[in-house]
Amino acid sequence: MADKKPGIDQALIRDLANILKDTDLTEIEVEQDDLRIRVSRNGTPVAMPMAMPQMPAYQMPAAAAVAPANAVAAPAADTGRASKNAVTAPMVGTAYLSPAPGARPFIEVGATVKEGQTILIIEAMKTMNQIPAPRSGKVTEIFVQDAAPVEYGEPLIVIE
Repeated sequence: MADKKPGIDQALIRDLANILKDTDLTEIEVEQDDLRIRVSRNGTPVAMPMAMPQMPAYQMPAAAAVAPANAVAAPAADTGRASKNAVTAPMVGTAYLSPAPGARPFIEVGATVKEGQTILIIEAMKTMNQIPAPRSGKVTEIFVQDAAPVEYGEPLIVIE
């Protein structure tokens, strides 16, 4: 047993523990040849407060989404009669009818679209997703307004 103790560098372990204390790390691991030393401490009090500020940030967009929902409530009544030809949102996000602010929209009521043609963009998690027309036809209704929030499955436009 006396032969094994000189192989473990206790000063190294103390140094690693001091590094944990000085840097607020929760774990540190060092590996040299066949020796691996991991020093960790219990508990992560820093992680719990970080989760708390995310809740108010999540609630803010939900409150902002209430106002546009009232503006879209009238067209939602029309979606029932055209639901079989409606193109629905494939994801939750913000719908944009044009490729850039002030640019000409991708589609307009009365326009003819081809299958695969971009009809609008949905921004989800800072990613712009082009939404293609699922079939060719004529755009008869556009339910969504530019820069409006959309929910998964919400009717966007009608292509007949």
